[in-house]
Amino acid sequence: MNLQEELCHLLEISSAASDVVTLDQSRVGRLSRMDAMQQQQMSQASRAAYRVRLQAVERALKLFESGDYGYCEDCGESIDPRRLEIKPESVYCLGCQLACEDSLKPM
Repeated sequence: MNLQEELCHLLEISSAASDVVTLDQSRVGRLSRMDAMQQQQMSQASRAAYRVRLQAVERALKLFESGDYGYCEDCGESIDPRRLEIKPESVYCLGCQLACEDSLKPM
């Protein structure tokens, strides 16, 4: 199973877990309802993260098809193959990625 297929599979699995919580209020205690709602929120957050990663993988596949895969979108230098092996959807070299993240940090 490739990365794209794996992410699609995880999206399908997490879909059921993020459905609206429907509990019989008379049979389930308040803490159980709170636990169920917390679990639902966590599942929805995981699903959102899977979607973001899937979009990044699809973007990387388009870059691969166009022959631009493996080059930093910021500086144009080659992305270290070890970085691509760990995170194949990377579009920035490590230096540019760190600079981007640093610029987003609050002062």
